[in-house]
Amino acid sequence: MPGLLFAFFLSLSGITGPLQSYAAPLDTPPDKAVQGANRDLKVIPGGQTIGVKVKSAGVLVVGHHLIEVSQQSKLSPGENSGLLPGDLMISIDGVKLDEVSKVAELVERAGKAHKPLAIVYKRAGKEHTAKLTPAYDRNDKVWRLGLYIRDSAAGVGTLTFYAPDQGVYGALGHVITDMNTGTPIVVGSGHIVQSSVTSISKSQDGDPGEKRAHFLKESQVLGNVESNTDFGIFGKMTRNPEHSLYQKPIPVAMSDEVKEGPAQILTVVDGQQVERFNVEIIHVARQDTPATKGMVLRITDSRLIDKTGGIVQGMSGSPIVQNGRLVGAVTHVFVNDPKSGYGCFIEWMLQDSGVAGQEHTLPYNLKAV
Repeated sequence: MPGLLFAFFLSLSGITGPLQSYAAPLDTPPDKAVQGANRDLKVIPGGQTIGVKVKSAGVLVVGHHLIEVSQQSKLSPGENSGLLPGDLMISIDGVKLDEVSKVAELVERAGKAHKPLAIVYKRAGKEHTAKLTPAYDRNDKVWRLGLYIRDSAAGVGTLTFYAPDQGVYGALGHVITDMNTGTPIVVGSGHIVQSSVTSISKSQDGDPGEKRAHFLKESQVLGNVESNTDFGIFGKMTRNPEHSLYQKPIPVAMSDEVKEGPAQILTVVDGQQVERFNVEIIHVARQDTPATKGMVLRITDSRLIDKTGGIVQGMSGSPIVQNGRLVGAVTHVFVNDPKSGYGCFIEWMLQDSGVAGQEHTLPYNLKAV
């Protein structure tokens, strides 16, 4: 059973909504059309551990709670209105929700006036409107909706590549989802910063480990976060970050050029130093259109196994290099066999970043946040 590898710790306030990859399906064979030009692409492999902070394009409902309105009665106006965990609240009474702190003020005002709120929210990509009247919590002496909500999240992952000609990066290799609802986080705004690995909880059968890290130099942002798709997070970056093993770009391999056999992954297991570790690509899926789980790899490097037990959370996005070319990124661990896991092809990450196959433009800008 595979598990996602982004060590993602949600803050009190973080959100989400459905989002798919923007990689364009190929209408022609892999060795023609757009891919012909893409075979000459070069980017700088990453491997650095990064801290990720994102703010959603709204306020996410992550659960319901009951409000004690009298000794005999408890209720949740939010649940009664039909709002569900995973719904993304966009506005209340016409006021755009760009941060969770706005909600309490609007709820108190409506509660005191005994007026219902009109909440516009998104579910499965479609907008809906709910009407609900706040309830007065007799214990805490405040007006409430009976909802658990949040609007931001933070975590640790790995930088996959930096494309200096386009000034963009890609990281993680898979979508970031909300831990409570399981839905992809719709990014309004965000940024990535340097991070340093402080310790590692080793993977064991049935229990994937994780990198423990803290953010560094938070005032010196490495790049912004503009999208969160099936193949990772993407945004603008102005320079190659420190601690890179590569100072110049290297060629990339298209999905049909990846072979079973020896390869290396680039990742950090201590501090900020990126290191190479040996792996074996044991299966390659033939994908003419974007799809996750493009390859299966197995850790063969005894140093990495001794340090981590195999693949751990926080390693997602670690670049996979084969025969001097960037071929993909680590994305998942097999929970019952942590020395093995999935990787995605770099081709699909490059398309979602806008570097390849989409006329060198970034994917849809989701800034609302």
